[in-house]
Amino acid sequence: MSRLSTGVPGLDELLGGGLVPGTLTVVCGATGIGKTQLGLQFCDAGLAGEGQRGIVFDMSARGDAQSHAEYARRMFGWLLMPVDPGKPLRLEGFLSNARSTGDYLHVFDNIGRRVTKRDLDFDGYHDWQAQLVGRLNAAIAFFYGNFVGGVRRCVIDGIEPVERPSDSIQMEMFEYIYHQILRKESDWVARDLLREHYRQQADVVAAYRYDHTQIGCLFLYTSAESVLDQLIDRPLDEGDLLSGANTVIYMGKIRDGLKLRRALYIAKHRGSAASDEIHTYEIGEAGLRMLV
Repeated sequence: MSRLSTGVPGLDELLGGGLVPGTLTVVCGATGIGKTQLGLQFCDAGLAGEGQRGIVFDMSARGDAQSHAEYARRMFGWLLMPVDPGKPLRLEGFLSNARSTGDYLHVFDNIGRRVTKRDLDFDGYHDWQAQLVGRLNAAIAFFYGNFVGGVRRCVIDGIEPVERPSDSIQMEMFEYIYHQILRKESDWVARDLLREHYRQQADVVAAYRYDHTQIGCLFLYTSAESVLDQLIDRPLDEGDLLSGANTVIYMGKIRDGLKLRRALYIAKHRGSAASDEIHTYEIGEAGLRMLV
């Protein structure tokens, strides 16, 4: 089986050659631990692997700067092309037109507000729900348009920690994206996007089919815990996210004498044996690099 390189020197070897295509990888760690850099390295590795960089779907809402564009430019000279989620979609001739799908979509615009049922009043929660529904078409177009163009990897970032995943609007949107876009045959994704225009574009859709089982998804989840031991002690079957993932990687701080170091632990990796060891890494101008 051909693996998807993470783009991180030394990490592919720990994963039996890389990540398994057609599966979900969850990377869990506190803010500032290096998740976004890892995600961009995974995207950039698509150039060598599939001839196309991956795409970034950003669900951040609290105003914490994810710095995707800055990191991508500094690390790889990659100028991210953002998509406006509020721009009306022209679905007629969606596939036949010469158009740019962009490679970065920040889907929400209510920056500075938490996105859980417990943190919003009745009106605020329903405002978020309305925005969620209104942005689904933009999300489908973003993923589908890139996948028919040859992209085979995506990163979903900006997810906030919550006590109950069922209360999170971000998690609600991710569940839709994962099950109704990433893990669905391309013809059915096209139906959801094109709707009444599908029949007249059916021949074009057939010509642009892609194999959804070859798409890899890296889900970057911000944890409340910053210490690696605390993450390792979490129940691995906690919620559908971790139990349904093929690979789970924890990133956090460990104490080394009088110093704190960054380290990661591969908590789960179906398809090949993974070491039970904790592995340290550093972050430089080119991103993450595993330390021997």
